Amino acid sequence: MSSREVSWAIRELPREEYLLPGHAACAGCGASLSLRLTLKALGKRTIVVVPACCTSIIQGPWPKTAVAVPLMNIMFEAAAVCAAGIAAGLKARGIEDITVIAWAGDGGTYDIGLQALSGAAERGDDILYICYNNEAYMNTGIQRSGATPYAAKTTTTPVLGKREHKKNMPMIMVAHGISYVATATPAYPLDLMRKVRKARDMEGTRYIEILSPCPPGWRFPADKTVEVGRLAVQTCAFPLWEALWEDGQQVIRLTGPSKLIAQVPELKLPVEPYLAMQGRFAGISPEDVRTFQAWIDAAWERLLKIAEF
Repeated sequence: MSSREVSWAIRELPREEYLLPGHAACAGCGASLSLRLTLKALGKRTIVVVPACCTSIIQGPWPKTAVAVPLMNIMFEAAAVCAAGIAAGLKARGIEDITVIAWAGDGGTYDIGLQALSGAAERGDDILYICYNNEAYMNTGIQRSGATPYAAKTTTTPVLGKREHKKNMPMIMVAHGISYVATATPAYPLDLMRKVRKARDMEGTRYIEILSPCPPGWRFPADKTVEVGRLAVQTCAFPLWEALWEDGQQVIRLTGPSKLIAQVPELKLPVEPYLAMQGRFAGISPEDVRTFQAWIDAAWERLLKIAEF
């Protein structure tokens, strides 16, 4: 079986750990779970580029680190171009067995880092760009970002919540025509690791967005991270899919529970229980719930029209 077709049972997962105990993440941190799974899937021959974000703290203070692969901290806006430079340097030296990843939050992807990411995608730079999306600027005080969902309360939208819907960043990357685009969440670890492995073995620019629930920012108990992540998928607030090129055509496929929901529509859950688990939606009006549900339904129907399942 090729790595592009890899499918693990739990007992077959790699035992090596590259995010070590003693890191500085919050309890229940979805980003740390995502990083742990990603590094397990990629293995030791990995270089990580991290712009300003929660991972700048999670990795541990200098001169110690909890990340057991080479890691470079870089400016907020420069993750993609820095990773591209490292990849080009390795290629010039004839080193072809190292995966270079840009590991950035949604602020450094949707907003501040979008120009560098778009440029890398246009050029087809040989990098794997991973956005761990916790839907706000969590490291600097829970300010709203382009990834913050409608009606979510943040420190910059404290009263009514954000009044705009989030960007569809994965589809923006699909529009760039890059080698591979996927969505994932640590709530479904095997799906996440399979996609990371598949992207690792491709060339050109690859983009994976990992929804990483944040207990303090989303305001839910630290032991509910996986449950919240699964509800995001089961309500279709965050569908799981991948886009790649086959025989000269760009193909989008639903994966995991999202594929099952497409085949059995009655499995799709309403969004209200998902919102009710999160304090950032406390006091949301019935009208805003209906608006949120309508937006999810419309986005899901658009995806069904273009995706295979």
